[in-house]
Amino acid sequence: MRILGIDPGMAIVGYGIVDITGEKPLLYASGSIQTNKDLPDSKRLLEIYNDLSLIVEKYQPDCASVEELFFFKNQKTVIPVAEARGVILTVLEKYNIPVYGYTPMEVKQVLTGYGRAEKKEVEQMVKIALDTDNLPKLDDTVDAIAIAICHSRNSMV
Repeated sequence: MRILGIDPGMAIVGYGIVDITGEKPLLYASGSIQTNKDLPDSKRLLEIYNDLSLIVEKYQPDCASVEELFFFKNQKTVIPVAEARGVILTVLEKYNIPVYGYTPMEVKQVLTGYGRAEKKEVEQMVKIALDTDNLPKLDDTVDAIAIAICHSRNSMV
């Protein structure tokens, strides 16, 4: 099973593609879609749509796990992130990819056993799950990988 994990955002959309063939997940690909903050939101959303479409066409995931909007400290970003998430869901629907949503707390709970774990703890558990010391530098990409691993564990139950 190939899972596309997505951490939505207007400025940065992190993605991680994890293959599940045995007990251990294998990181197949990862990266980010980064939009220019000087462009109008409509152009940024179109860029997310186009780039994610290319990613889906290239990697052919079986399903996607997308972070749910649960709680936002910064009220200024909640609407743009929701808009980006809507575009992401539209792309996934266009390609008939089943979508599963997880809140940050659910991802932390599944990976670390504690729903309020710190980012570093989640990152450490991603390293352990993938049996690697090398993760992408961008937090959004690591979060997307964590979301994919979360789904792999939930789908096996």
